[in-house]
Amino acid sequence: MARVEKMPVSIPKGVEIAAAGGLLTVKGGKKALSLSLPHEIGIELRDGAAHVVVGAGVSSAALGGTVRALLNNMVIGVTRGFEKRLTLVGVGYRAQMQGRKLNLSLGFSHPVEYAVPEDVTIETPSQTEIVVKGADKHIVGQVAADIRGFRPPEPYKGKGVRYADERVILKEAKKK
Repeated sequence: MARVEKMPVSIPKGVEIAAAGGLLTVKGGKKALSLSLPHEIGIELRDGAAHVVVGAGVSSAALGGTVRALLNNMVIGVTRGFEKRLTLVGVGYRAQMQGRKLNLSLGFSHPVEYAVPEDVTIETPSQTEIVVKGADKHIVGQVAADIRGFRPPEPYKGKGVRYADERVILKEAKKK
């Protein structure tokens, strides 16, 4: 067994974990997340913590740490949630929420509209900032990557949509 799967996932107050029929469900607050478990992996609840039980075999040992990490992300998601921050760099680049759509002006001849998925909320504290929030880490990261994909930062001036903590290394322009 690997070391990651041996570590228990502590269950905070107000969070319920149920594993039955190959389906893992984590409920907390108003949020609920579910994950289908591989047949050789089980979850055991004891002492206020969830332990990953792994069957014999090489593939099940490899999946144990992954399932433990996904379970930990689900517990964090239903208690605190996840967020990704994006910034728009460029003259005239703007973001604005209108209902369940994010309107982006990214230097194209047309505005870009992005339909926000159900499990995610997007806020625009200023015209050049976007905050993506949600309970599922995978979905939050995918929505942020989709928005960034409309205009990734270019390497010469650094214009585009970038993560708030992203460092863009600029190339030097061609010299005569």
